[in-house]
Amino acid sequence: MKRVLAIYFVVTSVFVVGICITLYLGRGMFVAAPVAVHIPSAGASVWSVLWQNFHDPLARLLVQFIVIIVATRAVGAAFSHFGQPAVIGEMTAGVLLGPSLLGWLSPGSFTFIFPKESLGILQLFSQIGVCLFMFVVGLELDVSNLRRRARTAIVVSHSSIMVPYLLGVILALVLYRSFAIPGTPFVSFALFMGIAMSITAFPVLVRILADRGLARTPLGATATTCAAVGDATAWVILAFVVAIARATGLISTLLNLGLLVAFVAVMLFVARPVLSRFLTVERMQGHRALGLIAGVLVFMTASALVTQAIGIHALFGAFLAGVVMPRDKDFYNYLAVRLENFSTVFLLPLFFAFSGLRTQVNMLNDSASWLAVAGIVAVAITGKVLGSTVPARLTGMSWHESFQLGALMNTRGLVELIALNIGYDLGILSPRIFSMLVLMALVTTFMTGPLLGLMNWTQRRGAGLAAAAS
Repeated sequence: MKRVLAIYFVVTSVFVVGICITLYLGRGMFVAAPVAVHIPSAGASVWSVLWQNFHDPLARLLVQFIVIIVATRAVGAAFSHFGQPAVIGEMTAGVLLGPSLLGWLSPGSFTFIFPKESLGILQLFSQIGVCLFMFVVGLELDVSNLRRRARTAIVVSHSSIMVPYLLGVILALVLYRSFAIPGTPFVSFALFMGIAMSITAFPVLVRILADRGLARTPLGATATTCAAVGDATAWVILAFVVAIARATGLISTLLNLGLLVAFVAVMLFVARPVLSRFLTVERMQGHRALGLIAGVLVFMTASALVTQAIGIHALFGAFLAGVVMPRDKDFYNYLAVRLENFSTVFLLPLFFAFSGLRTQVNMLNDSASWLAVAGIVAVAITGKVLGSTVPARLTGMSWHESFQLGALMNTRGLVELIALNIGYDLGILSPRIFSMLVLMALVTTFMTGPLLGLMNWTQRRGAGLAAAAS
């Protein structure tokens, strides 16, 4: 022990002496030109120095992470307490952090936390989170389940898209002159209004079914299948709409669409069989697991890059990468848990907050704007509920289950926000119409649970009255 201490003492002494001698010799050999250095005055507060450090871009980003994650988790937990999916609370928290509430109550705090120069970095992080989320959504798409209920799923899901889409395009005739960005082509605006009316949020719907114990019921299975088919169809339509909106002419439009079709064909008929042979549960064991996860992430990122380069959007590539992943249940459980938890807890809240920063309810400051909001909500509900309920009844479901299915398909949630942000980034949706559509997404998603509760209450009451009459 003494010998070890002696060696340690000698080594440390040599180190200290060597550093001192080197610094002394260097100080005499090299004379640097004087540099003006800001030294806080004796009376400067330590707190003022710390406050200046908070304006560093990294410090500001870390503050944004903390505020966003805490707010979304808190509001999400509050919504869960009242029987609503946490994701609805997280979406609401994003709006509350924006100029609609925080910027109105405390402009200084809002400006400090979310200065304009920091929003570019926040947007990039949020887009990464959404790409991971869409990859997991594609991973959850059970094609075998779709085949078993193909007839009902295709009829109901496509009707629930076409009816509200048509109503959305008609609604665009009323809204275009007053709320569209000047110079925006009517075709692009109308097509995006149709998309906004016709989307169903497949992930949110699945959570609602699970929370209410309906996931394993015939209604739950049918709703899940219809939402999955509708989600995939809506994303295909949105991809074509984006290709048309970004194109500068007929040739450019055809080129974008042709490249998109070719890429989808390569992913489905080339990449998918190769991945099924290569990505197996056996390969996900031991030290190779991290390498395969890295490979999956690289594949997802490359797919997103291709669709971004084509001129569609990176989200489509991430979603398609999830669709072509192997359908093995163990593989899904291994991969989805590791990616979904991180993206849902850490990155997706950034997207909610960024969407909330774009939502400016204070711009809806006249009766015409709120009348437009009421019209948008009414068209969205009517198109989705009728477009799902009537076809479901015609395919053999009872009126009660058909209306429940219509209420479930009226759920929009996060997927709606993703589509709206794409329209905003393309310059198709103005800040006012964007804010209106965000409010519509919140209202239609929030009302799903109460509508299901109302239907169950009326069914129990009807059964009770029937029993009393007999």
